[in-house]
Amino acid sequence: MELALIIPHIEALIFASDKPLTAEEITELVNTAQAFIDDRTDLGQVNTAIEGIKEKYESEFYAFELKQSGGGWQFLTKPQYHKTVALLNGDKFLKKLSVSSLETLAIIAYKQPITKSEIESIRGVNCDYAVQKLLEKDLVVIAGRNEEAVGKPLIYATSKSFMDYFGINSPEELPKISEVIMEEFEKATVVSNIIVNANTQMDDAVAPGDEENNEVSQTAENPALENDGEKEKE
Repeated sequence: MELALIIPHIEALIFASDKPLTAEEITELVNTAQAFIDDRTDLGQVNTAIEGIKEKYESEFYAFELKQSGGGWQFLTKPQYHKTVALLNGDKFLKKLSVSSLETLAIIAYKQPITKSEIESIRGVNCDYAVQKLLEKDLVVIAGRNEEAVGKPLIYATSKSFMDYFGINSPEELPKISEVIMEEFEKATVVSNIIVNANTQMDDAVAPGDEENNEVSQTAENPALENDGEKEKE
């Protein structure tokens, strides 16, 4: 089927969906909606149409764009308009994870699949509450049980909502821990250099002996100061 005919249908599906749609899902939905029999849309056509739509909304004219996130395609507001949209959504953008939940989520994301006891051995504290909150927010899912461990404990992994929330398509797209550490090290180095430079400038501004030199120059400019000094000595 001609791309020009299916593109509006694809745009409508992605726009109306409350979750990211994969190219396979879009293909099936388009064919079901149009009841195509002899002239069915195939996956290759849908992928080509998606690339065309993506390119279309890259224009500065649009405040949103087509992004592959959370394992599928969806329309997302462009970064430069996030603050504006935050004003509209209010409390949604103010609900943040606690430090303990963030730490727990980070451990699950990088160590998944992982059991609760393994998480606690890394954090050093009980994580029942943090895990429960992450499950409630649908950022973490129960991925099964560790059949080899005593008691066959539950194992946890990040969800599709987690990938959607962070704009990735798989855990493999998370930044490497070494890269994060290096980035923080570079930031710390920059701050350290700024402090060192500031201290150096302060030392240069008030170098040793400057006070004595200032007194000599002031005495030369004002002989009265020297005479007053002599009177005090007498």
